[in-house]
Order: sequence, then structure tokens, then C-alpha cells
Amino acid sequence: MRELLRVEGLVGGYGAADEILKGITLSLPEGRMAAIVGPNGAGKSTLLKAIAGILKPKAGAIALAGVPLAGLPPRAIAARGVAFVPQEANVFPSLSVRENLEMGGYLEPRGRVAARIEALFARFPVLAEKRRRAARTLSGGQRQILAMAMALMVEPRLLLLDEPSAGLSPKAAEFLFDSIAAIHRDGTAILMVEQNALEALAIAEDGIVLVDGRVARTGRAAALAADPDVRRLFLGGAAAEINQGEEKETT
Repeated sequence: MRELLRVEGLVGGYGAADEILKGITLSLPEGRMAAIVGPNGAGKSTLLKAIAGILKPKAGAIALAGVPLAGLPPRAIAARGVAFVPQEANVFPSLSVRENLEMGGYLEPRGRVAARIEALFARFPVLAEKRRRAARTLSGGQRQILAMAMALMVEPRLLLLDEPSAGLSPKAAEFLFDSIAAIHRDGTAILMVEQNALEALAIAEDGIVLVDGRVARTGRAAALAADPDVRRLFLGGAAAEINQGEEKETT
């Protein structure tokens, strides 16, 4: 399978002496979904920001389909097919749902924007129903769907999702994960940082465990989720194992 994203020896942080990313190397094949999990402070969100161009790396390389990205501004990286959905401040609260989608299509030719919006309304009926409502009136889950739809306006090759389920109710998070899985089934490669590690690994094909700014483990998502050491150290293993046992008893 052809490699889409390649990160090699990435070093970076937010201050002159601050190194949060300590030589990260990873790859993502074309059309695959990988979940990045690990403890707080491991550098998960920082990694996505570096790929998206929001954080300039101190060292290392980032390439999309062999084309270097490191050092490019976010707009240039977006134009090459990378869409980033941050955890917060990811919609324009005072604009309507439709206007937010129009903003998401800023890189698209004007003639294609309307068609893309209608396609996304068909994909996400909840947005179509509220197309004239201000984004600030949406529920948390609906705002996250809108943020992803804005990113999809440019038909990205790679979608970066930073903690998409943060602050959502279990029901809203379930709907969101279903939506993410559907986007992936349509062929979009996804690299997702997620606090609900087991839920993320359940819909991803690959898993990446970060610890202290370094890649600690990689592999198939299902295998990582089932690994006792990974569950105990990074995924809340004890609680997860109890829940799994309860499910077996009730089935």
C-alpha cells in the first residue's frame, strides 16, 4: 500500500528550550485511519499541529505523498490536501452553518463551493436542518460535525482530528465516531488524536502510542487495544477489563 504521510525524526515544541516532540517517526498509508493514543502531555496534539503547519518543527521531515511539508505555512499545507480540525475554536460561532461551510471552502473555486455544500448537507442531515442557524446554537456534537464538514469542503487527502469527542456526552460521541468511520470508508485517510482511546482504536485500522514525545508502540489498532500492557499503562486497563467482563456476562 502506498505511503501517504511520512514523519521522520520530528522534534518540536512551543519555546526555545521546550522539546515536546523528541524525534517522532511514523507513517500512514494512503486511505488508512490511525488513532494516536497515550498519556496526557505525550505530544499527541502537538504532533498534529506540526503536521498542519501551525507549529514549526525544530528538526525532522514531514512529507505528503513524497512532497515535503515541514516549514510550509498552514494555508500551503491545506492546499496540498491536509485538513486539520482543532479541538477548540473550530467553527465561527456567529456565522450560520452554511456560512461556516462556505468559509471551509475558501481554497475551492467559487463554482464548486455550492455543490460541495449540498453534498455535505446530504451526508449530514443534521446540518441541513440547521443550515440557517448560527453555529453557536448547535450542540457540542453538532459543532464537531460542522467542524469536520468544514474540513471536508476541500476534499482532503488527509484529515487530522484533534480530540473530536472531548466534552461530548456518550451518545453524542458515539454518533461522532460513527460519522468519522463513515468518512474513512469513503476513502479519506485520517490521523486522529483521541482521549477515548478504546473507542478510537475500535474504528481505526492502525494505532500509534506516544509517550513523552516519542513513539512507544505501533501496530494494528485491534492488537494494541487487546494488549494487556498497553491497556494497563495507556488505556485505563483496569476499568476497561471490568467493563469487558461485564459485557461478556450480559451476552
